[in-house]
Parts: sequence; structure tokens; C-alpha cells
Amino acid sequence: MMKYHPINKNNPLVLASISPRRRAILKQIGIPFESAGSMIEETLYEEIQPADIACQMAVRKVESVQNIYKHRWILGADTIVVINKKIFGKPKDSIECQEILHSLKGKTHKVITGFCIHDPGRNTVHIEAVMTKVKIKELSEIEIEAYIKTGEPFGKAGAYAIQGIGSFMIEQINGSYTNVVGLPVREVISALIKCGALKSFPLIE
Repeated sequence: MMKYHPINKNNPLVLASISPRRRAILKQIGIPFESAGSMIEETLYEEIQPADIACQMAVRKVESVQNIYKHRWILGADTIVVINKKIFGKPKDSIECQEILHSLKGKTHKVITGFCIHDPGRNTVHIEAVMTKVKIKELSEIEIEAYIKTGEPFGKAGAYAIQGIGSFMIEQINGSYTNVVGLPVREVISALIKCGALKSFPLIE
């Protein structure tokens, strides 16, 4: 495998996402990056496995920005919520928020994040899906309506944010917490090192 310059301040990672949550995670762990909005329609195909859907979306996000960011390491990620084989993406409106939260309350669902890494030669060098199980407490109608009114559920897969107000409804979590937020840190760091995008971690100035 051809060796490329690793990620550093002069050669930041390109995150093919404008998600505030993914950006916050990368900033928190000290990886230099710049964010690039991927202009793709997030379509959910229920006839294929959820993990494959998340990975396909991650690949499409990377491919949508690779012509702009040539000779750079690019990371794409997509998160979906699954319960009883039904896939939930981001709710379109308050009615869909309500439907999703009613479907999740009192049950355990899966949060799956697929991520993809392209090297500076525009090769896909890693694709992986990470799954976390999350149990939501029984929610009353008043709690659901009040939570929707905060505006937080919009733009979030599964209509909740585990790192925000939505944390009040989390009864149990089994697996990666950062995966539920939107980027499984342990797996992503491991993949970046394996691909040669990082020499080691944590990064030293």
C-alpha cells in the first residue's frame, strides 16, 4: 500500500459531514480536520441490511466531496436507528418525531453508524459498521410533546440526542456511547492508524 502523509495540522482530515456532533467529537479528541458538507439525499433502502445502508451512505458522502479535496484523507459517516427491522433516519417534521418516539419508548433499539475512509489516492481503505443497543424508558405523551417542542429531535437519527436533553430518556446503553452520538471513536481511531492516516494516538503537537 502506498504511503501518504499522515493527518496533522498542515494536512487535516476532511470530514464529509457538517454534523455538529461529529465535528465536536473530532475536536474533543484533538484530530485536525475541516468539515465539508456532502450534498447527497439520505435515502433508506429497507430491503438491504441496515449496516450496509449506513456504510453505503458513508461511502456516498465521501465520494461527493473527493473531487474538491484531492490528495487528502477523507472520513464519511452515517448513523441510523433500527427497531424490529424498521429503520429510522432523521424525522421530517413534528408528526414523524412523535411517531418515532412512540415506536422507541420502553424498548431497546439499535444505533448503527457506518463509516468510510478514503486515502489521498482516492482509494476506499476502510469501511465498517458499529452497533450499539440503547433502551429508552417509557415516555408519557407530555414528555414526548415537551421534548419535541425543544427542537432537539430534528436532524437526529431516531429523533433524539443522547448527548443533549434526550439523555433523560436513556434507561440503558450497551456498546459505544460515541457511536450513538454519531462517530464511534475507538473504531475510527483504530482504522485511521491501521490505514496509515495516523502514526499514533493521541496526537502530540
